[in-house]
Amino acid sequence: MSKLQIRAFLYQLGCFAILFISVRYIVAHYTNLTSFWIPLTAFIIGTIVAPKFQAVKTKDGEKLFMKWIFMKGIKEIG
Repeated sequence: MSKLQIRAFLYQLGCFAILFISVRYIVAHYTNLTSFWIPLTAFIIGTIVAPKFQAVKTKDGEKLFMKWIFMKGIKEIG
């Protein structure tokens, strides 16, 4: 694994973790869901909403790209 692939993985993991914890708290406090439905709902929402990061080898070298449901198109990161 290259440095950019590890970086993409850590970015994706961090974004998902932040969203998962936030959504889990909101769902637990503001809905009537119980038991395993709380983390399951948070997991599904976190998976859909979290941005996707990917390291791609191009002719100019390896680059990091991000795609997000709230942004149009693909954005090059750093």
